Amino acid sequence: MRIGFVGPGRMGRPILDRLTAAGHDVTVLVRRPEARAAAEADGLRWAATVAETVHDADAVFIVVLRDDQVRQVCLGPDGAIAAMRPGATLVQHTTCDPATACLLAEQGAGRGIRVLDAALSGGPHDIAAGGLTLWVGGDEVLLDEMRPVLGVYASPIMFVGELGNGQRVKLVNNALFVAQVGLAVDAVRLAGSLGIEETAILAAVQHGSGASRALAVVAGGGSVDAVPGRIGDLMLKDVTVVREVARSAGVDLGVIGTVLASDAVETKVLRQTGASARTP
Repeated sequence: MRIGFVGPGRMGRPILDRLTAAGHDVTVLVRRPEARAAAEADGLRWAATVAETVHDADAVFIVVLRDDQVRQVCLGPDGAIAAMRPGATLVQHTTCDPATACLLAEQGAGRGIRVLDAALSGGPHDIAAGGLTLWVGGDEVLLDEMRPVLGVYASPIMFVGELGNGQRVKLVNNALFVAQVGLAVDAVRLAGSLGIEETAILAAVQHGSGASRALAVVAGGGSVDAVPGRIGDLMLKDVTVVREVARSAGVDLGVIGTVLASDAVETKVLRQTGASARTP
């Protein structure tokens, strides 16, 4: 399959590598001169503009960081949708507002461009093992058509309903995960108040009914003060999107929202202080 690829970053590059290794004909968007040199050294086919990257592709993969970047690379006269050939498929992996996924589909429909809202969960190690989780909203028939390609790096690939639902599932998942990290942090505080050392409680609870992936993240750093900065940055981005989407939809985040607004989450997980920590 001919693939146009936009966003070879922390998550995009291992997906790109898996697609290339599987024999797909991939062209990657590379804008910076130093990145072009690296792409050439790795034997990658690259293009300097979105239009050149996607114009003859059967499928285009978007793996950027933020909602505004999705809109920038996909919409407008210089965006992917304007340059893609009719009948091609746009696979949108970036965590974004569900409304953005729907907007891409609306814009694409007028040109015969098909869109999958394919939210992802996992990390580079999951991609390398072919075990990235995908929650996909859109046309289930189209998803079945694309499964052989997506299956190069993802399993399970779960159909979750209409366009936008992939992002909705991802946002609920991420809100729950960050809340659970915050609860794990506060559990360490509670244990300390009861005279239990941090290392002891982190080791013990992993073998009890209170165990969770979030607890494992905290324990993996050895301390609540060592929640990795990169993970904290990503969690802040996702919590911000969750809050914005909930506010726009008039949805109450409930108990999850209460935990996300707690001191344990704001200061220990998201590393926010002062007024910024209390922005709804």
